[in-house]
Amino acid sequence: MTVHHLDTLLLAFSLVLLVAVAAVRLASRSGLPSLLLYLGIGVGLGQDGLGVGYDNASLTQVLGYAALVVILAEGGLSTNWTSIRPAAPAAAVLATLGTGVSVGVTALGAHLLVGTDWRLSLLLGAVVSSTDAAAVFSVLRRVPLPSRLSGLLEAESGFNDAPVVILVVAFATTGPIDSWYVLVGSIAMQLAIGLVIGLAVGRLGSLALRRVALPSSGLYPIAVTALALLAYAGGALLHGSGFLAVYIATLVLGNSRLPHGPATRGFAEGLAWIAQISMFVLLGLLVTPHTMGDAIVPALVVGLVLVFLARPLSVLLTMTPFGITLREQTLLSWAGLRGAVPIVLATIPVVGQVPGAHQLFNIVFLLVVVFTLVQGPTLPWVARRLRIGDPGHADRLDVESAPVERLRGHLLSLTLAPGSRIAGVEVSELRLPKGAAVTLVVRDGASFVPGPTTVLRAGDDLLVVTTDQVRDRAERRLRAVDRGGKLAGWLEQRDSY
Repeated sequence: MTVHHLDTLLLAFSLVLLVAVAAVRLASRSGLPSLLLYLGIGVGLGQDGLGVGYDNASLTQVLGYAALVVILAEGGLSTNWTSIRPAAPAAAVLATLGTGVSVGVTALGAHLLVGTDWRLSLLLGAVVSSTDAAAVFSVLRRVPLPSRLSGLLEAESGFNDAPVVILVVAFATTGPIDSWYVLVGSIAMQLAIGLVIGLAVGRLGSLALRRVALPSSGLYPIAVTALALLAYAGGALLHGSGFLAVYIATLVLGNSRLPHGPATRGFAEGLAWIAQISMFVLLGLLVTPHTMGDAIVPALVVGLVLVFLARPLSVLLTMTPFGITLREQTLLSWAGLRGAVPIVLATIPVVGQVPGAHQLFNIVFLLVVVFTLVQGPTLPWVARRLRIGDPGHADRLDVESAPVERLRGHLLSLTLAPGSRIAGVEVSELRLPKGAAVTLVVRDGASFVPGPTTVLRAGDDLLVVTTDQVRDRAERRLRAVDRGGKLAGWLEQRDSY
């Protein structure tokens, strides 16, 4: 690698990123999932397109794992714990037992209908049974579902990567497959280790970042990113689930009201976009379309079994005890989106030189493309037909916190989004704790110092100054009024934010 090579590489990378950014705009207008456009860019650059030769499955697997870590970290940071907390037990069952049912039914279908041997059938079932965090998170931002369902889908997509990775690695070994109880025990142990590591890194990291005032606001996103990587690496090196550890750690960090929280989430979102674009383009480069003809029929058959039998059956068996209605189960079944995760996992048997692995990779690639193209754009229509939606849904209140160490205080800045119930409330009616005050309002590009009777409006930017002692109480009160209006607290609405 020389400087000239670096110049060429940076030129190519920048052009790909710009094309991918433009593709996001096209995807948002057409409803076409952006991952398909990224895969298309990779295929267009590859051997059957512009002729770029790339067949390094091992490198793709490593970079895919790194990208998944970043994507899961962004998902954890942007997930509101209050929305997924009621659904967490159901999501854990769906991500473990439900995934096991899906793997078994899909493997049985592949063996009976496609004729693959049992090892390859089990591998195929495990690879395609995980819902994709990036796909689910992106779709949920466009479909305003009730918090019960959106929280369940978010939590499931964050949890189910871990058991699926364990199963794929176990089935891809060249020796005999372990007994089912050994696999279950291994999954339970790795999930437990990942959970403990994630909680430890998240709690200790949030405590440190809330107590220490860093000299630059730009250091907070870097520190959070480092903690996410630490959680993954710690979990993996201790023979636990690194994917679960990074999701749990960032879930804790994202809900700990860290300083400069919105800026940190924005930084993580940018990294996640780069990770998605890079991963999908690499996966597209790895594909040679002219060799995939024999995989079309198996991909369609396995996909139909997965979407119309395995996923609905896993949802029915695991969600019925939690009181999820049939209409809601139908939506959960259709919202089990696949994306980069199955394709990345399909590289594991290729790297391990499992017989039939290249055919499996082609089947998985085609399955993801076809059924993402079908499920993603139609999910809003399905939700409307099932009469499941949350038209009054509003984004959570983002409170930017900047510690002022020398003055022993904090500056809280927030924007009143459409739907915020702070709109229409007078400043005095916020009833902030003593030691906190709204000191500045920016409205329509002009700033002014509000009085006690100033009525706040949607779109206003507020600057609130608090002392160290009341910072948390002030933020909880603002979130409570954002959800419940000026009577929050008087109507027994608790500040559980």
